[in-house]
Amino acid sequence: MAFDEIDRQIMAHLQADGRMTNVDLADRVGLTAPPCLRRVRTLEEKGAIRGYHADLDPVWLGYTITVFAMVSLKSQAETDLEAFESHVASIPEIRECYMLNGDIDFILKIVAKDLSSFQQFLTTKLTTAPNVAHVRTSLTIRSSKSLPGVPVEP
Repeated sequence: MAFDEIDRQIMAHLQADGRMTNVDLADRVGLTAPPCLRRVRTLEEKGAIRGYHADLDPVWLGYTITVFAMVSLKSQAETDLEAFESHVASIPEIRECYMLNGDIDFILKIVAKDLSSFQQFLTTKLTTAPNVAHVRTSLTIRSSKSLPGVPVEP
């Protein structure tokens, strides 16, 4: 999908502040409110804007640990990959899942309340998942950068 400069400005502003009113957005991109809203709706309908969300602080909700898990499967047959992805989708603590090429099949971003709850999660929900050959985990020490979305270039 081709985007003009105004579309890109709209996406950049909404990515930075999804609660911005349409009137404020229109003012920032140099449109009146009705055509700005039409453009936003078109970007939503086309799938360029996939949704809006609040950026919650995990610590405030009791999730003090973030872990990255590298998962290797015994089989990479499509049905086995889909079964693993379906299993992962059902687990709320797994916040992100990416299929990789190379030695590791998937990398997962997992949140846990503490080390004990992560250990229980690991031994009851992840390593026991169908087709899992092995799991390597790394606990994060700190986050140096965490930006939502993607760069929007003019």
